[in-house]
Amino acid sequence: MTPHQLTLLVTGALLTVLLGLGLSLQLGWRGVRRRVHHLLFFLVSAGTLLAAALAWRDGARAWALLPALALLLSMPRTRPGRADHWQRALLGAAAFLCGALVAWGVPGR
Repeated sequence: MTPHQLTLLVTGALLTVLLGLGLSLQLGWRGVRRRVHHLLFFLVSAGTLLAAALAWRDGARAWALLPALALLLSMPRTRPGRADHWQRALLGAAAFLCGALVAWGVPGR
């Protein structure tokens, strides 16, 4: 397993937790900390950037992660609790999944 593949796996797991935590915040569950949600968002954004950089270094298709990164970086323009926030979050997760599948392989290996 290459470093970019490991980074994709870890970032995907963090993104799954982030989506679950965001859903619980959207539903108004008590005991859920918004700060943890923001920390996970930062980690997922940094992980996506790191995965793209490592994929580029390994010769994989790093460009495939750029739409997910763009959607993640545009999230602060949305308002939590509104439809545009969760819609962009789901679109970003789908873009990450598609990008990770495309960027997974390394030509020549």
